[in-house]
Amino acid sequence: MAMNDLISNYLTRVRNAILAGKENVSGIPSSKVIEEISRVLKEEGYISDYRINELNGKKTVSVDIKYYRNKSVISHIERVSSSGRRVYTNAGDIPYIREGLGVAIVTTSKGVMTDVKARELNVGGEIICKVW
Repeated sequence: MAMNDLISNYLTRVRNAILAGKENVSGIPSSKVIEEISRVLKEEGYISDYRINELNGKKTVSVDIKYYRNKSVISHIERVSSSGRRVYTNAGDIPYIREGLGVAIVTTSKGVMTDVKARELNVGGEIICKVW
């Protein structure tokens, strides 16, 4: 089965794993953007770890969900841009998520990064998702 939107699939699988109380989710189809989103989530402390696996020539991602006091660190994860509706913004117009308590993941000409880093480097781009 061909997957049209790997990013939405990734975010939905992580969200469903959190709602089900799972410690990890595996078998998520991988791409370079998925790997970079996982890297940003780990750097920001939203997930404890991620691994890239290869089986029969196909890459997959496994994500370890991070919990604190039996509650997931991620309370909300939401896709902003989609295949049919891309959301681009300048560096000065990147929204603050939950007044700085959350993070927007942005793909820019300098790579995938958080909204804070994009503002710091003064680069805009496509807002992929919001996490808090």
